[in-house]
Amino acid sequence: MAPPLTDDQDALAPPRRERPSRLIDVAVALLLLVADAVIVVVAVVLLVAVGMGRVPSPDSPPTAHSPDTPVLAWLVIWGVPAVAAAGAVVHARLRMPVTAVVQGLFTLASLFLAFVWTRMLLS
Repeated sequence: MAPPLTDDQDALAPPRRERPSRLIDVAVALLLLVADAVIVVVAVVLLVAVGMGRVPSPDSPPTAHSPDTPVLAWLVIWGVPAVAAAGAVVHARLRMPVTAVVQGLFTLASLFLAFVWTRMLLS
């Protein structure tokens, strides 16, 4: 059995953060779920629009695709999954498991979209 803590030992121990209530966790998760869904839908619509714009018609002469993609586009394409992953880690550290799972799923979806965008831009 461990000896009881004295006032001096208790003062030196780092304070433990309390976990947010389950209601707050679920409310934040629902808000982020809606925001993440909007981001994914907009990304898919843009992916389809840009992809359809790159398909040459049978009557048009073949054209070379420009390999020059702006750096800002690459930062957005790969920055969204990075920010989503950081958000998942932060919510896990804040002991908000529902929100961390929602952000983790958004990270996976945004990684998939980033790979698809990259493949489309490099082809």
